[in-house]
Amino acid sequence: MNEALYVFPGQRGRPSVLFQSRGGLVPCRSREPGLQLTVKSISGCKCNAISSKNGTLMWEPDAFPFVKAKTCTDMSWIKEGELSLLEKISANILKAGPMPKHVAFIMDGNRRFARKKNMERQEGHMQGFNKLAETLRWCKHLNIPEVTVYAFSIENFKRTEDEVDGLMELARQKFERLLEEHENLEKHGVCIRVLGDLNMLPLDLQQLIAKAVFTTRNHNKCFVNVCFAYTSRYEITNAVREMAWGVEQGLIKGSDVSEALLSECLYSNNSPNPDLLIRTSGEVRLSDFLLWQTSHSCLVFQSVLWPEYSFWNLCEAILQYQLNHKSIQKARDLHREHQALQQLEADRACVAELLQHHSNGKPVDSQRRQEALLHYTSCREERVRDFLKALKHKRDSFFSDLCSESLLA
Repeated sequence: MNEALYVFPGQRGRPSVLFQSRGGLVPCRSREPGLQLTVKSISGCKCNAISSKNGTLMWEPDAFPFVKAKTCTDMSWIKEGELSLLEKISANILKAGPMPKHVAFIMDGNRRFARKKNMERQEGHMQGFNKLAETLRWCKHLNIPEVTVYAFSIENFKRTEDEVDGLMELARQKFERLLEEHENLEKHGVCIRVLGDLNMLPLDLQQLIAKAVFTTRNHNKCFVNVCFAYTSRYEITNAVREMAWGVEQGLIKGSDVSEALLSECLYSNNSPNPDLLIRTSGEVRLSDFLLWQTSHSCLVFQSVLWPEYSFWNLCEAILQYQLNHKSIQKARDLHREHQALQQLEADRACVAELLQHHSNGKPVDSQRRQEALLHYTSCREERVRDFLKALKHKRDSFFSDLCSESLLA
């Protein structure tokens, strides 16, 4: 008999099982139908099962009476509960200083944690998700309204097939669970955004993600940005493609392309740049994560493995941000001024070229030059607004089409 480990509940409460293989845990859909199996829960209960044609498992409904309640709680995106008295006091002291409004996490160390605890890699990833839910609770109590997490890099597709399949299955369960607790997300006003190229993912996962994004799109109390099938270089390349598309469609001119416009074409265009970026596990690199957005952010590298991350680790990182807040703010202000000056100089150069072309080489007085500059700037801003509106419509249509496809399926 083969043996499988029960990990978490599936859609509508039906359990989902990951099978043990030499390369790790793989989803049951990868197994052939008709196999006689022994299913084992994380609490130690066992029963016999048989795999069906669609890859699901069939067993007696009362075989695991306690597993569902336990794992449903573990899979929740929002963990309820108050801070301890000491945590509350510490949080209030921190909140007396400048607080980050947007924190990004590179959640590194799940696999090392699994090796350290002699558990399967997939269980390490599961513990990592539980820690994310706990961290979101801490951020809520610290009045941090926006969090961005590096969930799955495009580079992760190079891992073993078994591990990638396991991560895709875990993602399915996460987003299924999110849809199940939509009322709780609405209560807390949580808006879920997924940043990355979803076309790289299996269609059923794309549809689940689209439903999650669509369901929470109007929530505005706090924002969770999940970077999935993402790298920063790919994001920047895609932004350049979007601008080229705009020029091709006649929505903008080549001269309208700028640093500011590229920022508006990134996946993260709806969010302010992170104030604080935290990477766990002791690695001191960004691994192609938010390279454009974190040029003026506080970067904190911590040695703790992600599943072992604590409230006090987060407080330490926030304290580092507060100690560097003035220099970060000064750098951001200088960059904004420099960007505005660059745009003004670019507009002046375009206006000078236009006036020279239309005046047949005759000198142009300063008043006419200023009027032409104001007119050109107004027209450019209008073109850019129309282009960004068209880009938003294109991206929204991608999600709405996926939702419609899932309803028809």
